[in-house]
Amino acid sequence: MSDAELLVQAGSAPNGPFALEITPERAGWAYSGLKILEMSAGAAVTISTQSDEAIALPMAGSFEITVGEQTFHLHGRPDEFSALTDYLYLPRGATAEVRTSGDHARSRLALPTARAEATLSASYHGADEVRLELRGSGMASREVRNYALGNAVTTDRLLAVEVITPGGNWSSYPPHKHDEHTEDERVLEEIYHFRIRSHAPGADPASGVGYHRQHGTAERPMELLAEVRNGDTVLVPHGYHGPCMVPPGYDMYYLNVMAGPERDGVWKMTDDPHYAWVRETWPEQDVDPRLPLAGGTNGEEAQE
Repeated sequence: MSDAELLVQAGSAPNGPFALEITPERAGWAYSGLKILEMSAGAAVTISTQSDEAIALPMAGSFEITVGEQTFHLHGRPDEFSALTDYLYLPRGATAEVRTSGDHARSRLALPTARAEATLSASYHGADEVRLELRGSGMASREVRNYALGNAVTTDRLLAVEVITPGGNWSSYPPHKHDEHTEDERVLEEIYHFRIRSHAPGADPASGVGYHRQHGTAERPMELLAEVRNGDTVLVPHGYHGPCMVPPGYDMYYLNVMAGPERDGVWKMTDDPHYAWVRETWPEQDVDPRLPLAGGTNGEEAQE
């Protein structure tokens, strides 16, 4: 896959009922995937996880999901920026009927996936189970919402988090990588799925622009500096990724999906040594007072 193909622009990878479908085969790797359903009010669709485990994560709207003889009600949220959401773990080999509920004219459901070996049980998780952190400080402040990382959710391989970056800030910074198995890293294929919100008077709130950077090593070169807009997706097969930058007047959301060969549920990474010094400046600055956008925190403030 060429460097340019690592950017999957909105609308360029639909398949069947999915507005976006990134499978491991489509990405050219072995484990991580992402599917997104965009559904009108009252719509229903049947999906199958097949060889993957997944999390049904409402991005906008609410849903009713039936798996076997169990029906789960996901209260969801108005949009990705405004609140945390409840969610549903779906095991490999599951068939699920997804229906929209509530009065959203257009609902959006993300399905982060990972190629799995173990077959677990479907399980509902409330928004109060999401571990919310504030990372960085100053203009590197961001809000991290852990849906399947360091909380009580059990998965086979899947890790999934959301990151909110308010206008003028940088996130995924310093640039970091996780493409080797060492004491400091785990091999994790990663997907970034972006939503951008505009504060411009009279503008479409979903309009706007941000920027994403990633680069490789001497042994595995890779270069991408991408303008990202609402619904764009970036694949990170290896190398250093970050920063993600959003101009003043806009807010950036991205959903990170990670999975790799290990099944220990651990996220470990190393900073690009050229930028690692940046962390040393954080204790001298305050966390951006605009955060968290989702309300109160239920986790420790972290400097990662």
